[in-house]
Amino acid sequence: MVSSSKGATPTEVGNAADWRRLEPTKLTPILSASLDAFYEHGFHGTSVRDIARRVGVTVPALYYHHENKEAVLLALLELSTSDVLERAHAASADGGDDPVQRLANVIEAIVLRMTMRSRLAALESEVRYLSPENRQRYRTVRKGVEELVLEIVKEGKKRELFDVADAAETTRALLGMCQSIPRWYHAEGKLTPDAVARKYVEIAMKTVGSTEAPVKPKKRRTADV
Repeated sequence: MVSSSKGATPTEVGNAADWRRLEPTKLTPILSASLDAFYEHGFHGTSVRDIARRVGVTVPALYYHHENKEAVLLALLELSTSDVLERAHAASADGGDDPVQRLANVIEAIVLRMTMRSRLAALESEVRYLSPENRQRYRTVRKGVEELVLEIVKEGKKRELFDVADAAETTRALLGMCQSIPRWYHAEGKLTPDAVARKYVEIAMKTVGSTEAPVKPKKRRTADV
């Protein structure tokens, strides 16, 4: 088994209760350099020596904090998935007992995170390099988001607010479209995170056949990551 770190605190997720606000992610120098390297060259194309050089430490010094390169990747992935799960639950709670508002909030929260923390989100494509044990560990956390959205979709269908034939497949379709955002989104593009979130909420509502319109998102203050 590869542990993600040896007593390191990789980041502060922030106050997820204010789920529309994303502060710049606070990473350790090692994790910050690793994120840059993985984003530029991919996990396979990045060496431990390259990460150490970027940080300005020796390879043994890097190994003091993380067992190996896979452990660094796992630390970043766990940070990423924990962040989106916490924010999704906060967004859902903010929707009260209304499945329409809950789903709109959760999709908005996921999309904001995918756009404003796109480099972290893009790391999910590197999951294939994890060992089977660590891949399962990652998927367990990731499964929490799917279970939350599935519960909302089922509740909306039960209350005849959503018109879906298969709640599970609809859920996978909703999350799949959100997870694809890091493949095309660029901060320097024409679409702001708010604009992408609004578009994806509209698509989500049409996908579930919503009979009601959610409350329009409030204007939010966000920070670049």
